[in-house]
Amino acid sequence: MQKKKRNLVMAIGVLLAISSSQIYSQQPTLKDAFAGKFHIGTALNAQQITGKDTAAVRVIKSQFDAIVAENCMKMGPIHPKENVFDFSLADKFVEFGVKNHKFITGHNLVWHSQTPSWFFKDKNGKDVSREVLIERMKKHIYTVVGRYKGKIKGWDVVNEVIDDRDGSLRKSKFYRIIGEDFIKLAFQFAHEADPKAELYYNDYSLTNSVKRKGAVAMVKKLKEQGVRIDAVGEQCHIGLDTPTLEEYEQTIKDFAALGVKVMITEMDISVLPMDWSVGADVSAQIQYKNKSDLYVNGLPDSVNAVFEKRYMDFFKLFLKYKDVITRVTLWGVDDSQSWKNGWPIPGRTDYPLLFDRKYQAKPVVEKIIKAAQQN
Repeated sequence: MQKKKRNLVMAIGVLLAISSSQIYSQQPTLKDAFAGKFHIGTALNAQQITGKDTAAVRVIKSQFDAIVAENCMKMGPIHPKENVFDFSLADKFVEFGVKNHKFITGHNLVWHSQTPSWFFKDKNGKDVSREVLIERMKKHIYTVVGRYKGKIKGWDVVNEVIDDRDGSLRKSKFYRIIGEDFIKLAFQFAHEADPKAELYYNDYSLTNSVKRKGAVAMVKKLKEQGVRIDAVGEQCHIGLDTPTLEEYEQTIKDFAALGVKVMITEMDISVLPMDWSVGADVSAQIQYKNKSDLYVNGLPDSVNAVFEKRYMDFFKLFLKYKDVITRVTLWGVDDSQSWKNGWPIPGRTDYPLLFDRKYQAKPVVEKIIKAAQQN
């Protein structure tokens, strides 16, 4: 009799475990909610790519269907010296994406900010000729894109070439040595290296009407020249009140009018004040940190309400333009590892992402999922 009771208890326990597992597995996820609308993605850092951050990896696998590397595919890390490529981390990133059936974006091929200094110099330390720089750029793009041909589905070919102040082309080393043709050539080389890959232009602050006008003019000119450009990536590092929703919507409309798709890239919403005038002075940074690091012990309900509304307003906007938008990517998985904790003031505590410091989905995630299911 006792044996029968034990067996009955064990059977009930197994059934409850299975039931609990089924309930958990049936919880709607971001990637399920946005399936058929647009890709929902996140950026991966080294700890996540190598699998050391197991908690974040579980979130990435379950919640997102698209990934981009935060840093390891930029020119500096991947091509540190002439004729020397380091694919160790990039290979792991791509392998993770392929194995887990993610839409993989390569970020990025040409960007002034993380191009190693050797790229522009000859053996005497002088600027190389136009021909040499074009050949170096071609080799870099052919090598990197060619290595991942058929695996990486889209590339941020050129990144942040529009000047914030007047909408002109940024006077980078690429521009000064090659001229504005470096943009056209970069897209050309990427297309030659993998004709089936999508090609993107990516930039920030495109809600700035002057900067946006310059970017629109550049994309229009490229298309008129027969350059393949599939989408424009609008970075979305925003605050609780700027930019306005109307400004962001206008940006989507202006690029869509050119006949290209739009991607929302690098999204996070900072809850902390931003003062760009602080600069690099350490004492000024410390003083500003003390004044602006407002939520070290947690986010007040009143601020969280504004944060949630901001995320909801933007995702409703993205759903409104789901026929134009192909991807929305969060710039990080959880709050603890967001770059916003260290920029522009190091050491602050920010809350810009959809998952908290314990890797738990914030309440707004469920609301975003319901909004997606209803559209």
